[in-house]
Amino acid sequence: MKNNDLIKQTDKPEVIAMLESIAEPAVLISRHYKILAANKAYENYYEITAQKIHHKHCYEVSHGYNRPCDEAGETCPLKNSLASQQPHRVLHIHHTPRGEEHVDVEMHPIHNDKHEILYFLETIKSSKVANCQAKQGSLIGRSPAFNYMIELIERVAPTEANVLLLGESGTGKEVTAQAIHKASKHAGSPFVPLECSGLTESLFESELFGHEKGAFTGANNRKIGLVEAAQHGTLFLDEIGDIPLSMQVKLLRLIESQTFRRVGSTEPQKADFRLICATHRDLPQMIKEGKFRQDLYYRISVFPIHLPSLKIRVEDVKTLSHYFLKIISPSRKYQLSTEALAYLEQYDFPGNIRELRNMLERACIMTDGDIIALEHLQNIHTPNDNHQKKEAFAFANSNNEIIPLEDLESRYLKSILTTSNEDKKTLATKLGLSERTLYRKLQQLR
Repeated sequence: MKNNDLIKQTDKPEVIAMLESIAEPAVLISRHYKILAANKAYENYYEITAQKIHHKHCYEVSHGYNRPCDEAGETCPLKNSLASQQPHRVLHIHHTPRGEEHVDVEMHPIHNDKHEILYFLETIKSSKVANCQAKQGSLIGRSPAFNYMIELIERVAPTEANVLLLGESGTGKEVTAQAIHKASKHAGSPFVPLECSGLTESLFESELFGHEKGAFTGANNRKIGLVEAAQHGTLFLDEIGDIPLSMQVKLLRLIESQTFRRVGSTEPQKADFRLICATHRDLPQMIKEGKFRQDLYYRISVFPIHLPSLKIRVEDVKTLSHYFLKIISPSRKYQLSTEALAYLEQYDFPGNIRELRNMLERACIMTDGDIIALEHLQNIHTPNDNHQKKEAFAFANSNNEIIPLEDLESRYLKSILTTSNEDKKTLATKLGLSERTLYRKLQQLR
């Protein structure tokens, strides 16, 4: 062996046999990034022959780079593994004949009897949840913030850990929860969501645990609760920060004991589900204010994942826009003009991904052709909207007073309610919110 860049001829058959025993694409790499051997799965994945692979650098095949990944602004698993002498795992976007793909890269150092690193074994797994292209059924994106989120999802999905999804409204928490479910061992069983905001204590118990016939007025039949419906699957509790304290203890008991009773029954039932929760609220602050139980927080937040807002995912706006345009009108090929795309990439998106879709849907209605121009995106406000905007601006600037954003939003919503005759669904659309989110905000005002 010379400079760790060669394999002894006597060792080569054993190395090849070892690589072929691995189902995923696998490659043996020197300390200097040179490919020493690869299995058939690797050759097929990149559609490259063994002769062309020989002594190429790993970053040439996977990224098309002429230098290591870390010198191109990415995390290099080989460099980190060399520094720590331990395995290293990272999510990368690799260039393949099928286009860019998210892959989970695992780098394992191989030591000699003196604990010196001889080679690195790299294995590659295609992401089960993410896609760089506008592909239905996957989380879509390629920005650094998005990729970090996907890396966390790929790590936690195969486990049984409780996951807490955090982020602003409209960032796609339910879609993310479904992606975790699909990548878990529970994928063949039900995914059962429950919107927690607005539920009374009795309704919460009935929805979650079910009830027996005659348990209360109107209970004419036995009802199976969502915990039972999620048996062997995933239970998703959306907006868990909106659950009142009186109900939080019942949820805590369910998580700790893995048992429950239907309303009106004394017979305990066994619960078996994967728990994923989501909220846009600051739960640690709510704990300080006495509005959320600390013990429940620690139970649900074993593995927190923050969903990035769209304004820090600028690289993803174009792909998401193309995806939504296909969904909005499958039979008509809408395209964004250069100016329209530039406008979207600079827009702040307070409503995040949900607002992007709403803007595009309105633009499709406004355009008479197939090209969505800048005017179709900008011309979406009614005169009444403009009046309300001026009124909100006046709130913020009265007496040069600086008003907290939460108070400003409350005043703005109160103003809209007194001046608008729109129904709640139309009003929510104009505000760039879902109807469910609008009702939640109105409930908070009351």
